[in-house]
Amino acid sequence: MQTNSDKIRAFIFSNFLFDAEESALDNDTSFLEQGIIDSTGVLELVEWLEETFAMKVEDEELVPENLDSVNLLAQFIARKTA
Repeated sequence: MQTNSDKIRAFIFSNFLFDAEESALDNDTSFLEQGIIDSTGVLELVEWLEETFAMKVEDEELVPENLDSVNLLAQFIARKTA
């Protein structure tokens, strides 16, 4: 069974890191600091989150503390879907 972290990693690689090796992304790597995701990418990420996890991401939740790494995203999803 695929964990939320696995799903997030798969999405990031298929949409932003394309040909990169798995080792190119640590679960604590900042998407913004490393230039993996830009502002348009954040919108794409939010759309994917809402569709994949049947949740609504509110405007005030669009902060790096929720969306800026695999681990932060996994924790955010767990809080939103609990």
